[in-house]
Amino acid sequence: MGRWAWLLMALWSLSASAQMALRDPLVSLDRFFLGRGMRSSSSAPDWRNSNADARPIAPGQTLTLAELQGPGRITHLWFTISAEDPYYPRTLTLRIYWDGEEDPSVECPLGDFFAVGHGLDVPVNSAPVQVSSDGRARNCYWPMPFQRSARITLTNDSPKHRVRALYWYVDWVKVPRLPRSVPYFHAQYRQEFPCEAGKNYLILEAKGRGHYVGTVLSVHHNEPGWFGEGDDFFFIDGEKEPSLRGTGTEDYFSDAWGFRLFQQPYHGVTVWEGFDIDDRGTVYRWHIPDPVPFSRSLRVEIEHKGFRLDEKGKALGGFLERADHYSTVAFWYQEEPHHRFTTLPPGPERIVPHLLLEAEALRPEVKAAEPERLQIQEGGAWSGGRQLFYTATLRDGWLEVPFQIAEGGRYVLKGYLTRSWDYGIYQAFLDGQPLGEAMNLYNPTVERSVVKWGVRRLEAGPHTLRFECRGADERSRLRGTEERGYYFGLDGIYLRKLPE
Repeated sequence: MGRWAWLLMALWSLSASAQMALRDPLVSLDRFFLGRGMRSSSSAPDWRNSNADARPIAPGQTLTLAELQGPGRITHLWFTISAEDPYYPRTLTLRIYWDGEEDPSVECPLGDFFAVGHGLDVPVNSAPVQVSSDGRARNCYWPMPFQRSARITLTNDSPKHRVRALYWYVDWVKVPRLPRSVPYFHAQYRQEFPCEAGKNYLILEAKGRGHYVGTVLSVHHNEPGWFGEGDDFFFIDGEKEPSLRGTGTEDYFSDAWGFRLFQQPYHGVTVWEGFDIDDRGTVYRWHIPDPVPFSRSLRVEIEHKGFRLDEKGKALGGFLERADHYSTVAFWYQEEPHHRFTTLPPGPERIVPHLLLEAEALRPEVKAAEPERLQIQEGGAWSGGRQLFYTATLRDGWLEVPFQIAEGGRYVLKGYLTRSWDYGIYQAFLDGQPLGEAMNLYNPTVERSVVKWGVRRLEAGPHTLRFECRGADERSRLRGTEERGYYFGLDGIYLRKLPE
């Protein structure tokens, strides 16, 4: 066999091994690795005598997590965070800079980078990103090579909330050398609140040579019905007609016939609240076995079309442009330099505008049948770590929560309520009008829940939510007794003004 034949066989063998590693990372563990294992973490400087491993971040401040000298390859990132901002996954910004560049190659809200939008904490189980501890322990396994240097920062873009404690690991391998043309990892967040009329939503516009590896899409519904009839389009190397054309939003994300919660290695739905106004969803699609290569450029778009109703609830059509709120993260590898195609909005602008009235802040104005039984309870999964807690002893107990509206209009109204083993059955009223059916708040364990009260027209000025006890579930008991529990817990009131 000639020299060129041996070379071709060797190259084929390396390519086959690389493809196998994509499908099963265990196949390479029976070989020796070149390089030295390294780590940058939040470990206490006096690690022998101290367990103070966390770092705070004040509002508006940036913390450098790692400054690495290459050549090397980042193999694992891990974060866990305690923060005051209830939407901290959206207002914390992750940035990564390669080889001394001024413009980051990774610029993304922390939560969206880990495939969960809307500032939520949700578990994830996919191939490149995995999140445990009820959404609070974030792990990333995207390989990130760099020739000269890498710098990783996290910015607290909340204007008033501090990060109380940030813990992190950056695991990497320092290697003797990397291929001269190694592609660099990139991730960029973008949003349109709402999607622009008459144009497809832009996910990525890249220039250079590389390959596309993933999409995270989050939607916040501004009208009821199915949002996802929009097709995906990939324009490769400047082509006028996309060579990759899709058949529907859920089809691109490798699902079918709508969305529901599920997670698999390369595609899944991490958030899905339904088809009503104000419901939210987040989906991911990793192009790991099927990356999309490009030599000069790549443009990725998706339509924002779906089902629409008129004001009287009559169907207008199933493939019409909708004005929902979209946000995305594009993931790709490419040779540097990269092209900036969007600007990251300030932290507060990444949250869909709404009012979140913390019930504990309204406490001074709250009235109750037993005012001495009203208290502020701390801990749990409540926003801000607190809730308004009414330890009612009366079967016909009640409480009234006043609030103010600055601007009249149509509002989505929700309540963040607690369910537990000693809670009662309560009927909610808004300004004297009942809101749906009575709510059975019994649950075997403590659970924060969202109660939807629909779309209501509210005038500017004062309003009152009243909660009247209607008894208790037969299973509801005060701990250690046979007495019925009539307790009630209110975490907050959610209001979002809708376009007229």
